[in-house]
Amino acid sequence: MSDTASAPKTRKPRKAAAPGTRTAPKRSPRKQAAGPVTEAEHTVLFTGFPGFIGARLIPRLLELRPDTLFHCLVQEKFVEMAKTSIADLDAQHPGLARRMNLVVGDITAPGLGLAEQAAKVLKKSLTGCYHLAAVYDLTIAREIAMRINVEGTRNVLEFLSECPKLTRFDYVSTAYVSGTAVGLYRETDLDVGQRFKNYYEETKFLAEVAVVDSGLPTTIYRPGIVVGDSKTGVTAKFDGPYYALNAMKLLPSPGVFMKVGSGKALVSLVPVDFVLEGIARLSTWEGAVGVTYNLTDPHALSAYEIEELFAKSLGKAFVYLPVPIVLAKLAFAPKPVQKYMGMPGQSLDYFDHPCRYDATNATRDLAQFGVSCPRFDEYVQTLVNFYLKKSGEITRGAMI
Repeated sequence: MSDTASAPKTRKPRKAAAPGTRTAPKRSPRKQAAGPVTEAEHTVLFTGFPGFIGARLIPRLLELRPDTLFHCLVQEKFVEMAKTSIADLDAQHPGLARRMNLVVGDITAPGLGLAEQAAKVLKKSLTGCYHLAAVYDLTIAREIAMRINVEGTRNVLEFLSECPKLTRFDYVSTAYVSGTAVGLYRETDLDVGQRFKNYYEETKFLAEVAVVDSGLPTTIYRPGIVVGDSKTGVTAKFDGPYYALNAMKLLPSPGVFMKVGSGKALVSLVPVDFVLEGIARLSTWEGAVGVTYNLTDPHALSAYEIEELFAKSLGKAFVYLPVPIVLAKLAFAPKPVQKYMGMPGQSLDYFDHPCRYDATNATRDLAQFGVSCPRFDEYVQTLVNFYLKKSGEITRGAMI
């Protein structure tokens, strides 16, 4: 781990009031307008659009809180893509485009790269911000990860510090700020002396430290490993556990499949629809301010159990050969092997790491909205069916 991540940060546990003392905010009826809405009760900056999660989160947020105007910060090179995404969303949700405004900028630039007048208008009107933009890649170079995940987040925080009307900041982190921590990693934990398995983990940790230190009224969301929609299987990219699924698809059956380490380590997979609904519900609820949520599976399965379910869903059978993680990494070190399997060696760390994620806050607070994480065995076949249909289109994404 680099020097920038070695200085420990102490995080004070955040106290949450009893669920019964919290009430959902009042919502105003949808306003009608012929063009983009310029006045709204809630004016929100949104980064990470038109990413897979961002493009799906905004429509749900507007269902829950229609009196909101979203200013989506988009790099100039993504403007046309963003316009197409808004048009598609508006076709599905008529009137949605009136609640969305594209703002050309860049989180990696000072002042978010905004034009002077645009920055002035935003600072005067913003009441909230959703920060999703980040690079999500286990193989990313540190320089790039630092610029986007850390400096980008710091730039967002600095901008928001100059917004007098700001009432909350919703930040999407990751459960894997836990790094090399073992045992139970609580929602109140941040720096527990851990190191990091890759630069993605390190930079997301540093970004979350910056968020906590900012003193802004914040809600932090830490998703586990995000997989496809539990009802449709739809996903933007096939990474994480899909690497194992891809390897199984390539290998003959009956056959032999590698079991990294003991196979007993828990792997917290969460479907994207659970993550979306969790963020949407909690971010529109006043009681969530000041709370960190591990959006992880309270009933996480072991790596071996997940592999067994994948194999069964593929209609295959394997004998599992235990391989120490050191040897597994050596086997996957050659680039041709990684290319053939469609699986970077860095992903092996997540098959045999003994860390469990406490989700007490998330389970308790989402229960009042009827939201819970579905069990993996209930939707694994849906994931596999979608994968088989789309497996020729495997991509790696850079933002959610």
